This record gives sequence, structure tokens and C-alpha cells, in this order.
Amino acid sequence: MNEASGFALSSSLGLTLVVLFGVVWILFGWYLGRANKTHEDFALAGRNVGFALAAATAMATWVTSNTTLVAPQLTYQLGVWGMVGYSFAALGLILFAPLAARIKQLMPHGYTSGDFIRLRYGRLAWYVFIAISVVYAFGWLVSLGMAGGILLEALSGLDYHIGMTAILIICVGYTLFGGLRAVIATDFIQALIIIIGVVLIAWFLIDTVSLESIHSEVQSNHPQLLDVLFPAAMMFLFNNIFFGLGEIFHSNVWWSRALAFKGKVAFKAFLLGGLLWLPIPIVTGFIALAAPQLGIFPPSADMVGPMVAAEVLGKVGAVVVFIVVFSALASSLDSLLAATADLVTRDIYHKKLRPEASDAHLLRFNRYSILGLGILTWLLCLPQIATLGALLNFAGAFVASTIFPIVLGLYTRRLPGRWAAAAMFFGTVLGLTGYFVIGFYVAALVSCIVSATICGLGLSFSRREFNWDDLNEAEEQQS
Repeated sequence: MNEASGFALSSSLGLTLVVLFGVVWILFGWYLGRANKTHEDFALAGRNVGFALAAATAMATWVTSNTTLVAPQLTYQLGVWGMVGYSFAALGLILFAPLAARIKQLMPHGYTSGDFIRLRYGRLAWYVFIAISVVYAFGWLVSLGMAGGILLEALSGLDYHIGMTAILIICVGYTLFGGLRAVIATDFIQALIIIIGVVLIAWFLIDTVSLESIHSEVQSNHPQLLDVLFPAAMMFLFNNIFFGLGEIFHSNVWWSRALAFKGKVAFKAFLLGGLLWLPIPIVTGFIALAAPQLGIFPPSADMVGPMVAAEVLGKVGAVVVFIVVFSALASSLDSLLAATADLVTRDIYHKKLRPEASDAHLLRFNRYSILGLGILTWLLCLPQIATLGALLNFAGAFVASTIFPIVLGLYTRRLPGRWAAAAMFFGTVLGLTGYFVIGFYVAALVSCIVSATICGLGLSFSRREFNWDDLNEAEEQQS
């Protein structure tokens, strides 16, 4: 620890690291962005992303503030099921692999997840879906911006607002210059940093503190954290599975990648990305179990991960923690900015307001959208309204309602648009009711069950079959 300040890093060193990262990533984004000649280049990297970059961006984007800060928070609060439950979110990437191949097959010229909902289910379902997507996107954007501020504050004592502002400026900067091409290229580098860094942190923690001493301390003074029948933790486990599925299945972050990957790369890339991601929340969550033994009681539970790692590893370890977590945040924030801006540009601006807009005009508006989203996210991050875990799980009620409409829409012809719209709407409403009446750990579970029930009824009552060719014909007319 830095004796003068009580933090692992001095404020000046923390700020220096942020500036260095910012300059390098923004220049790299500008360099890559020179290859973008059209809106399709900017939004979908020319639809020509190869396997190595594809797998890396899938894995790195899913390593977010959830994995690096919230997994330790929930392990600290819920015990072993906190970290194991988070690892089950890998099912989202793994199960999206066949969906990604199906999306590429059905909509080779598609741009967004909104395109699919509008063409497959009609306007009513599209309105509900866009509302869900916007709420989720801002929930995730705000959580990532907050996490940048929390990270710097936990490690160096630098004011929350400085760290939050810095990560937003950096990610908006290189995404603005480079589009999805820059996002995917930086994700590849960030994936390598994350894997190497997480392994080093876990290795040094076990070597310094030892598994036996951590287990003895927790078993003696906090036995409930090791209780595999801890009710709230078990509910969280199942809730998180459906939350993760909903996050990935509906989000344009993942649809844009499925459409940007070339040929038959998507299936293999998402499968490998999920398998690479699987152990990371277990490793980052495990760190939190050492907190009681080290006498660390963080002012906010979402600070526990970096505080424990910095305490054990000292200044060098704190730099490693900073680099790993900052890379994880950037790899998700840039992706979300790009994908949400695509949704605003394609689904709202182009389809609703300016259908006659030229390619150059759409490219320019897409960049304005990224900048606008960054500014709005900064404003929403200013008050630091909740812990990261509470903020993220609020969105679970929204996204879990989309799982069955998405899957059934891709694989069956019979689900009508009005039933899909009802499934998403009532799933969200009752999921939010569960969130406020019972707890955050049931929101996605309730939402998914309600949505699945309504979709089942829709399939039972409907006899009309959708024509898959309508997706391709509509897309060819639009392109």
C-alpha cells in the first residue's frame, strides 16, 4: 500500500496510467479507422472478420464490469454460488453460437437485431423490443462508466468522477474514429491482457495467502458464504443463467458481430469465446473470499475485488489489476457504444426519419450517435445511483423476456407478432414486479417464465406460418 495515501497507487500514477491508455487506444482507433470507406465498413467491419479476431472479441466483450467487479461483489455477498453463478453466464455465448449461424443464414444482409424483430414480427413487437434494448443499453453503459470511476477510486483514491469521465472519453474517442473495426482489433489485444492478467492475479493471491487459510477463515467466521444451500444464492444462480441468455440473445452487440463475421466463423467463434470466458468469473470472484482474512471491509461491495488484489500484490499488483479491469471495461464499453449507435442510426433514424439518407450521411450520423451516447452516459453516471450489481440485475427483467421470442422467431414459422410483443411486454412488467417485491435475484427468472408461457400460448393458437424469404427479400430491397 502507498503509506502516504492509504491506496495501492498514488493519484498521480493512476492518472498517468489512464492518460497513457487513452492516447494509445485513440491513436490506434484513428489508424484502423482509415480503412472505413462506407457505413457498412464502419458498422460491420466490412462483414469480413476472421476466426481469431472473432473469438477474441466475443470473449473480451463479455468480460465486463460484471466479471471483474460484480463477480467479486456477489461472491462477497452470496458466497461460492456468487462466483459459480456468474460463470454460468458463459452459457449465453455458448448457446448463441448456433443462433449466430442461423442469423447469418437467414439475414446475410442484415444490420441489427431490430431489423430481425421488425421484419419477423412487425411494428408493435419492434416498438417493445426497441424500448427494452434502449433500457438495457443505458443500464449497461452506465454500469461500465461507473465501474471506471470505482476502479480508480478503489486503487488510487482518485475521485470517482475523474475515472468515470476518463474511460468514457477514451472509449468514445477510438470508437468514433475506428467503428467496429477498431472495437474488434482492440478487443483482441484486451482479451490477451485479460487472460494473462487474471491468471497472474490468482497465482499470486494463492501463493501469498493460500487456499487453506482462506477456507479456514471463511468457514469459521462467515460459514454461510460456503453454504451450497444458501437460498438467495441458489435463486441468483438460476436467475443469472436466464439474465445472461437474455443479455446476449437480444443485444445488437452480439447480432452485429454475428453479421460482421465472415462465412461460417460465427458458430466456432462464439463457442470458443464462451469456453474461454467460463473460468474468469470464478477466478475474479474467488479473490473476494480473501477479504475477511485480510481485514478488508470495502465502503461499497463492488470495490472488494480490486482492493483485495491491491492489498496482496502491492503497487505492481495494483498496476496489473488496473490494466486488466480497465481492458475489460473498455472491451465492453466500446462494443456497446458502437452497437447501440448502429441501432439508433439504422432502426430509428434511417428507417423512421430519413429513409432517403445517403451512405455518407448515415456514416456521419452514426458517429454523431456515438458521441451523443457518450455524453448522455456521462450525465447518467454523475450521481452514482446504485451499486453495479443492483443496476445490472434491474435490466434482467427486461432482457430475459426476449429469449423465447428471439429463439422461436429464428427457428419456428408460427409465432405471431402480437404474441411476441405480449411476451416481451408482460415478461418485463412481471419481472420488474419480482425485482421490487422479492429481490433482484428473481427478476430475470420471473420475466423468462412469463414470456415463455405467453409464447407457448401463441404457438398453440396460431396456424399462420411466416415465410423466411421475406427476411431476405426485405433486406435486398433495403440494401
